[in-house]
Amino acid sequence: MINYNANISIQERTENFVTRVVKAYSEQNKRPFDDTGKILSKQFLRSGTSIGANCSEAKYAQSDISIL
Repeated sequence: MINYNANISIQERTENFVTRVVKAYSEQNKRPFDDTGKILSKQFLRSGTSIGANCSEAKYAQSDISIL
């Protein structure tokens, strides 16, 4: 299998993933749902977009602990 993402930074891959999650959520919301479906689709959106915050936090994280 060829890895086409080898030259793309983690930030760009994260942005691409979040864009796909938002598009999928938008398509899902065009269809009628029961209450369970609405809850699951909102959870999908929250969990799919939280990776952006996690990636950003990791990028700027600093540690005062040094490895001995």
